[in-house]
Amino acid sequence: MEEEIGRITHYFSKINVGVLELSKGKLQVGDTIHIKGHTTDFYQKVDSMQVEHQPVDTAKPGEPVGLEVENPVRENDLVFKVTEE
Repeated sequence: MEEEIGRITHYFSKINVGVLELSKGKLQVGDTIHIKGHTTDFYQKVDSMQVEHQPVDTAKPGEPVGLEVENPVRENDLVFKVTEE
């Protein structure tokens, strides 16, 4: 099952980091996410996250979260949290 948790607001191509604006729920290291957009569609496990350049294990809504991504992402790509049901 997938739940939309936010969208990508920025992408830093040199370091492969996408900025996720978390709109609901919480995201933790170890969670699996699905990033989907116009030309983007892939799944990945969250290995590390940063909030204001500090490593965090959990992110809450309203926080811009830096995520290392395996593939390029684009602004406004949707981010879904994948849960097993």
